[in-house]
Amino acid sequence: MRYSLLDLAPVPEGSEIQQSLANSTDLAQQAEGWGYHRYWMAEHHNMPGIASAATAVLIGHIASQTKTIRVGAGGIMLPNHAPYMVAEAFGTLAALHGDRIDLGLGRAPGTDMQTARALRRGMASGAALGDSFPQDVVDLIGFLGPLDPAAKVRAFPGQGSNVPVWILGSSLYGAQLAAQLGLPYAFASHFAPQALGDALAIYRRDFRPSAYLDKPHAMIAANVFAAETDAEGIRLRTTMQQAFARLRLGQPGKLPRPVDDIADHLSPPVLAGVNEALTISATGSPESVRQELSQIVARYAPDEVIITGQIHDHGARLRSFEIAAEVLGTL
Repeated sequence: MRYSLLDLAPVPEGSEIQQSLANSTDLAQQAEGWGYHRYWMAEHHNMPGIASAATAVLIGHIASQTKTIRVGAGGIMLPNHAPYMVAEAFGTLAALHGDRIDLGLGRAPGTDMQTARALRRGMASGAALGDSFPQDVVDLIGFLGPLDPAAKVRAFPGQGSNVPVWILGSSLYGAQLAAQLGLPYAFASHFAPQALGDALAIYRRDFRPSAYLDKPHAMIAANVFAAETDAEGIRLRTTMQQAFARLRLGQPGKLPRPVDDIADHLSPPVLAGVNEALTISATGSPESVRQELSQIVARYAPDEVIITGQIHDHGARLRSFEIAAEVLGTL
């Protein structure tokens, strides 16, 4: 089973974006040595604690600093962009780095509605995001696919690059679309686990073989907070618990420092909601992480697992992903 890594280029409290990007470069290089198959980065906007907003730019940098690991978007939020320009950007990445580039597509804006309107200046005040998503995906795949001499609009770079396209989702919608188009599917179970089982069942049941895939290929996302002891892993996890709570409360900021007892910092209702969102997680010592990841894999039988984990200290983050690779390599 392949295992991959999702990085949001976190900006911890007490640090700056420049250091965050250097940390992501270091992590990607280490991940390549640890056996990770893909290194994906996600598009978010107007969030002081996330530095991966210009996702395609950062993918190009990471690809230039690594040699063999696949590098891609997990994902590009397609409502924010013209499909044609995404095709040009990722066609350029493929021209520079060969068959190492992945393009995961999401339907959400990856930000608040005011920022979404700033991203899309022509967006009407009451317009719904994502209404044209299925057609945008089809158009984008066309711009990346074989050259059609009769087409009036063609992407250069882009045409003939055949950059693999994934559908990302946290609901049943993405599963249905990925199945209909015969594309690989990645579920955001690291923050929205509620529909995971149903989404995988629909995707596998309704999948239509295509020129891209002859059978379903499903990836699930999991958080990992691994350390030498259970206590230290639990402490590392408090960073993401605080960050997730602040995001839900409309107060996003830099990645918080860990705390000794999360119950002293979040009210019981907020903490319960955060913990429910982080259900697909593995926390603690290598043995605890092995047990929890084994249970997740056994229950959902994914073709691939992509892990993430918002950890304040860069050294601790490196060690967590190293432990996760050791565990996942044996599953």
